[in-house]
Amino acid sequence: MSLRIAAVAALAVASATSVQAQEKVSFGTNWVAQAEHGGFYQSVADGTYAECGLDVTIVPGGPQVNNRAMMLAGKIDFHMGGDMLQPFNAVKSNIPVVVVAATFQKHPQVIVAHPGKAETFADLTDLTVLIGDNGFASFYQWMISEYGFTTEQRQPYTFNPAPFLADENKAMQGYLSSEPYLIQKEAGFTPDVFLLADAGFSSYATLIETMADTIENKPEVVQCFVDGSAKGWYNYLYGDPSAANAMIKADNADMTDDKIAFAIEAMKANGIVDSGEALTDGIGALSPEKIQDFYDKMVAAGVLEAGLDIEQAYTTQFVNKGVGMDLK
Repeated sequence: MSLRIAAVAALAVASATSVQAQEKVSFGTNWVAQAEHGGFYQSVADGTYAECGLDVTIVPGGPQVNNRAMMLAGKIDFHMGGDMLQPFNAVKSNIPVVVVAATFQKHPQVIVAHPGKAETFADLTDLTVLIGDNGFASFYQWMISEYGFTTEQRQPYTFNPAPFLADENKAMQGYLSSEPYLIQKEAGFTPDVFLLADAGFSSYATLIETMADTIENKPEVVQCFVDGSAKGWYNYLYGDPSAANAMIKADNADMTDDKIAFAIEAMKANGIVDSGEALTDGIGALSPEKIQDFYDKMVAAGVLEAGLDIEQAYTTQFVNKGVGMDLK
């Protein structure tokens, strides 16, 4: 065997060993694949997770999929949480779920209105507001507490925009990249969009959650996943997202290039991912003060009870290190 052939053979063996050494990790999202999951797909597509030793599989969520239950059952390693209400309720129920990073510094929940019907968030109190049952039990209670919205002015939202489109004196809940996009495409006008986060609804969103046992027994895996996700989001927002977008469209046949582009621009324009503490501490940042502020607001709104040990709901062990900021 020549030295060249021997070297190639040795390299092949080393490569195989490296692949076998990759820790298999599964990350369950809370909805079908979309641009709001782009940074995670980016780190799979470009090998960022693999660089620190993880073989990550993204498990899409959906209306019939409960990936959080899968994590509780030990079937997946990480889960994409919605906002801080679920971790707070986990503390109440003594469920050892821990938030290790907050991908979205701002919650993308919005209220949309017809153009010119409201200049400020407070002006929305003059309109009938279409709110779903889950929203009524959570953020709408904060809207009542903070801004004086009433139960009487709320009508149920069935995720059909027709009642909103038919009445310019109605406002409607939405997701930053969903309802505004749908209205522009189907109704031909651009609605006024009010981001709850900019009005004081201070919850983080698109959380990275894992079990307390995973943190205790595999802290290096958690750190790799958190760091890899942060780098993925910088690359997705500020680099070339095409490979990640191809994976998103493969996982969700209903996703289109124009909807992805709309969502990316909306996230960037509104500072959904890269704002607040993320500007100084890096994407994924967690602030105990901000978490306490949101908890206090939810207690004042009657959504949560006072006295929960909310420090059990999260850890800053893996974030606030500026990882990936050089990629911006």
